[in-house]
Amino acid sequence: MTTKYIIIVPDGAADEPKDQFDGKTVLEAAEIPNMDKISTMGRQGLVQTVPDRMEAGSDVAQMSLLGYDPRRYYSGRAPIEAVARDIKLALEDWVFRCNLVTIADGKMVDHSAGHISTAEAANLIKELDAQLGTEQIRFHVGVSYRHLLVFKAMDFDVQTYPPHDHIGTAMEKLLPRGKGADLLIDLMARSQQIFSDHDINRVRKDLGENQVSSVWFWGQGKRAQMERFHKRFGLKGAAITAVDLVKGLAKLIGFDLIDVPGATGFIDTNYQGKASAAIEALDNYDIVFVHIEAPDEASHNGNVEMKKKAIELIDEHIVGPVFESLQKYQSWRILVMPDHPTPVRTCAHSAQPVPFAMAGESISGILHTRFGEANAARSGFRIENGFELMEYFLKT
Repeated sequence: MTTKYIIIVPDGAADEPKDQFDGKTVLEAAEIPNMDKISTMGRQGLVQTVPDRMEAGSDVAQMSLLGYDPRRYYSGRAPIEAVARDIKLALEDWVFRCNLVTIADGKMVDHSAGHISTAEAANLIKELDAQLGTEQIRFHVGVSYRHLLVFKAMDFDVQTYPPHDHIGTAMEKLLPRGKGADLLIDLMARSQQIFSDHDINRVRKDLGENQVSSVWFWGQGKRAQMERFHKRFGLKGAAITAVDLVKGLAKLIGFDLIDVPGATGFIDTNYQGKASAAIEALDNYDIVFVHIEAPDEASHNGNVEMKKKAIELIDEHIVGPVFESLQKYQSWRILVMPDHPTPVRTCAHSAQPVPFAMAGESISGILHTRFGEANAARSGFRIENGFELMEYFLKT
């Protein structure tokens, strides 16, 4: 008998207790009857997706969630996104994530330049490549504010800082440090000159939108390699996501990618489309991975009500329909969990453990209560090595 597996990831949904929610977290305050049902009929607990001494990034956390030990496989965020964009890297090449950001009064104000459109961003990145690119330095267009910079046959030993984790911090404290930092800083300064009076920025200013001040480099690394999921677990998988990070991880482990029109990686994403795609995919795949970025982006923007709304939309339009559709299969399992916390208070990722809830074939409950951080902790069920959760979900 073939079991169908589905994993739904509301990115960054875990949080801290909030006074405005009477001491509840955003997840606990949200109306999430479908996640609650999974928790009540199945099992919930806590899992540590970010290993000690590793940065609390979605790259590390998602890798753990997919069943891979980041301490063994992690080579940086940008190399994963390069896979998503089919950028071929030689062994000696380096790739950096290249954000379009807003800096004002010497501080990092917005990691996304007002969630700039891909059309506007592509214009800017292509212009940078034309003016600053060389045979060794190439800018690659991505989606919205997320782009890549590749250095051919160059050497770096540099510390960089993810802009979304340092909103409000003085720019001088966030500049790259180490071998190769001078080159990065020079490219950033030259981008600021190019953007300073750009037509796109003039229009954005007239519309009251955040302007693009600079490029920002971080998440660097060399070519990524990972073992195929089918080889490890014997299952054929597919992934549904709007962000290159998850697309890259999916391709690295051999998952097929399912594109959903209108999937944006923000609050306005096509929730119903993602649910429909996941339901249809279950007929052709053993395991389907559905990622929704919206709660994380709301957290980075410090918008607690937007985060609550995003979680509720995920529950209503993705978890509910998918959970109901699973019932047609004789054997099934479902897992719902954030990859990491992104507290609205800090607007940054956290390395704290996250709650998970799973239900289905042969999964018995410990604490039959609503889904949330406090109840997950009360269950007493905790997985210290996040990458081990996948094997538990598939085989226990």
